[in-house]
Amino acid sequence: MQLSANLGFLFRDLSLPDAIRSAKRRGFAAVEMHWPYDTDASVVAALLAETGLPLLGINTARGDVGAGDFGLSALPGRETEARAAIDQAIEWAAVTGCRNIHVMAGKAIGDEAFATFTGNLRYASKAAARHNIGILIEPLNPRDAPGYFLSDLSTALRVIDATDGAVKVMFDCYHMQIIQGDLLNSVRQFSDKIGHIQFAAVPDRSEPDHGEVDYGWLLRAIADAGYDGAFGAEYRPTTDSFAWMKRFDH
Repeated sequence: MQLSANLGFLFRDLSLPDAIRSAKRRGFAAVEMHWPYDTDASVVAALLAETGLPLLGINTARGDVGAGDFGLSALPGRETEARAAIDQAIEWAAVTGCRNIHVMAGKAIGDEAFATFTGNLRYASKAAARHNIGILIEPLNPRDAPGYFLSDLSTALRVIDATDGAVKVMFDCYHMQIIQGDLLNSVRQFSDKIGHIQFAAVPDRSEPDHGEVDYGWLLRAIADAGYDGAFGAEYRPTTDSFAWMKRFDH
């Protein structure tokens, strides 16, 4: 079982190059990031080559965070900004060999937002395909991300259908447990529509060694069900210990 370190939450006291090295030392098999654009992509590419760690994913920029933006691609009237963020992500990902881009929807509601999101995703998938980069969308639970357009799995599946399967779901077990539960059955039922899986303790989003979900059991069951990708550890650490990883050594 391969584990990926999400450097948006882990090793945040370090520069991004040092965080990549630390992930390697801790035994992670891959890394993923949130918004790495302040670091030159060629520098990150060199560190990935040095460590042998693949980069599994990055997010598109959120927009004007001070004004409350949390993504742009479902916001009617802001298509130019959304596509600029998509272009930025694709350019950065292409240099680093990043495998996927999570296109952030933003805070919006309604049919117009749905149409805007799917239009931007079609744009993203066509542009990303030139570099063999996948496009992901992620349902976020309404407790942590109130007002976010994509807040349940059923809407994500509708988006996938509307884009003719050009995008896949980033299935974050933390978010999905809060949204609906029944995690293993959902993964089994929609395995062909899932591009990446993440995890963290529920409900506190810290180390995945306690709480509502037994990840020692769940992640192995998901792998046994046919998922062969890495599992992204996207949690907020409360300690410097990575002792929880011992449960996933085999």
